[in-house]
Formats: sequence, structure tokens, C-alpha cells
Amino acid sequence: MKNIVAVYPGSFDPPTNGHIDIIKRASKIFSKVIVAVTHNCNKKHMFSLEDRVSMMKEAVKSIKNVEVSSFSGLLVDYLDKIDSFCIVRGLRALSDFEYEFQMALMNRKLKQDVETIFLVPDQEYTFLSSSTVREIASLGGNFKNFVPKSVYKEMIKRGKENV
Repeated sequence: MKNIVAVYPGSFDPPTNGHIDIIKRASKIFSKVIVAVTHNCNKKHMFSLEDRVSMMKEAVKSIKNVEVSSFSGLLVDYLDKIDSFCIVRGLRALSDFEYEFQMALMNRKLKQDVETIFLVPDQEYTFLSSSTVREIASLGGNFKNFVPKSVYKEMIKRGKENV
């Protein structure tokens, strides 16, 4: 196996068990996985960037070859900064594929040597998204089984009015 650093980018607002599943799968393939938390200007975030990084660090602390970082700007510029060329993305359903495929091609257009690896989560998580978790939480539903325990505790601490 080559010594390849892969980057798993996302807003992770909040981190879900589906995200953790993809991270675990990637950690078995790559020598190092960097979970790169970013601010998405097209989304209204529930948690600050610092909070999302902190929650993700707590959620992946037991996975030895995973580190959590944050970045802003173009992903390809971040890849240059950390000397990587490999992006990991999760595909839950066919609807994810079209968007992710376009992003993979655009990233390759911006930086020719970029490779995007698509991983499929356990079928248990194919319906799961951060926005779904936020909606369930805001409506008072039980979301305990959809996020890591540390994330659940943080969301409960914030209370329903802040979710």
C-alpha cells in the first residue's frame, strides 16, 4: 500500500454516524485521513466551525490514522497545502452521485492530478444527513442513534431552540 493521505472534506454540521462510517472505511484504505471541516457559505450552520472541528475530533479520537483540521477556500488549494491529491466522498444514494461526480470533475479541472474516491456507507446510514438530523432535533424528535454520543450530548446541551 502506498503512503497516501486522503482528505474527507465537508461541513459536518453536525457530524453524523454516517460520516464516521465513511471515515472508518477510509482509514482502512489510506495511510492517513484528514477530515477537513469547512464553512459552506451556502448553508446556515447550526454549529460554529470551531465547534464542528471539536465535535469531530472527539468522535474520531479512537481512530489512529485520522486527524481533523479546518480550511477555507478551494479544496484543491488545501490539497496543495498539505501535499495531497486524494479526496474521499461518501455516496448515500444515486441523487448524491450527480453532484459529487460534477464536483470531482471540477476539482480535477482545477488541479489535474486530483483523484476522488467514492465510498458507500453501511446501508444503515444511506438515509442519514446532517440536515435531517438538524430537522429531527429542531422538531423534538429522537436523533440519539444518528450521531456520535459526544455530538448528541452537545446538541442536547444547546437545547432545542438553538438547533
